[in-house]
Amino acid sequence: MSLLESIRIALNAIRANALRSALTILMIVIGVGCVIIGAAFGSGTQAAVKEQMSTLGANVLSIYPGQSFGHGRVASSNRVSLTIDDYDALRRDSQFLSAVVPELRSSRQVKFGNKNIHGTITGTTPNYLVVNNRELTHGRMITQSDLAARRRVAVLGYSIPTSFEFAPTSLLGRDISIGRIIFKVVGVFAEVGSGGYGPSVDDAIYIPLTTARFRVFGSDRLGSLSAEVKENIGIDMAMVDIERVLRREHKIRPGDPNDFQIMNRSVFTDMMQSITSTLSTYVIGILAISLLIGAIGILSIMLVSVTERTREIGVRKALGATRGNILTQFIVEAITLGALGGLFGIVLGWLGSEAISSQFDMPLIVEMQTVLIAVAVSVSVGFSAGVWPAYLASKLDPIEALRHD
Repeated sequence: MSLLESIRIALNAIRANALRSALTILMIVIGVGCVIIGAAFGSGTQAAVKEQMSTLGANVLSIYPGQSFGHGRVASSNRVSLTIDDYDALRRDSQFLSAVVPELRSSRQVKFGNKNIHGTITGTTPNYLVVNNRELTHGRMITQSDLAARRRVAVLGYSIPTSFEFAPTSLLGRDISIGRIIFKVVGVFAEVGSGGYGPSVDDAIYIPLTTARFRVFGSDRLGSLSAEVKENIGIDMAMVDIERVLRREHKIRPGDPNDFQIMNRSVFTDMMQSITSTLSTYVIGILAISLLIGAIGILSIMLVSVTERTREIGVRKALGATRGNILTQFIVEAITLGALGGLFGIVLGWLGSEAISSQFDMPLIVEMQTVLIAVAVSVSVGFSAGVWPAYLASKLDPIEALRHD
């Protein structure tokens, strides 16, 4: 009997008990579907983090304000630990930094026409574009002459035109109101997306640092600094260099903790890898439990099938079927159940990934490697669960089998 004939008989047997077969493979379907979705989430997250890191730059350090300390205790003052003076000191005294970019941030009402949005306004300098590896889709970046003249010009994040329900090109050269101050739109940034921390830079509006400081916010307190490390200089050396300058600038005594934080952006990659690794462990656990239950289900239905088809087995043996034929027949049937569970699980996982991705705007990537592994595991489960019932069927005595009611 050919393999195709065995598969045909197996499908007929499964079709004859469709409901029982569906319930048998249900756990395999659920297990494989969960694995596909979990693996797609992990792959999508890793791809998004890699893309974000390539955008941010691995040789860029971020500096944030911290708590103000004194004599080992948190100070009662509300002094913000990063100012324009810190920015100037790093530019002047750091040895291992090629560029320093300040970001003076605050939220303001932004108006264009009859549309109002609440946006993050960021005062910065022209080298923000290069240090943060940003691109413009339209217009230009803030210039040094804009800084010197404290001009009221703005570069919009990618999402801002959409919030105003206008095309980016339609906003170029137009006026928007930030608070009560009129700014001219001179550029629009390309999309970056969310890096998984803090507000999205696509939702921000960028203006000259001097304009933000003297005309909009009236403050020199920075939200953060970005520091680009020189080529062939280690990140650790640059962090020590920054710490040296800022501790001196803030007059921090030896032994007292920093009142600022220096963050290597590559830590976000490590964090996301840790998260996806933990997720993978849970996914494997779900798969193991589901496949174990699925294997028990296939084993049970195959044992029942052997009992129900004892007379059929006796007739086939009487007509010349060998033990190998019977063994092959029942193993193929069990493998078919496992394979069907895997295929339906893949469909469930793919549809689930697409639904989650579109509903929650999350990057989920279903990889072919995951699909092939799911099929292989499902077939292996079917084979493992079908060996023992197939062996019992092949050992039946044809005479005793024909007498079975």
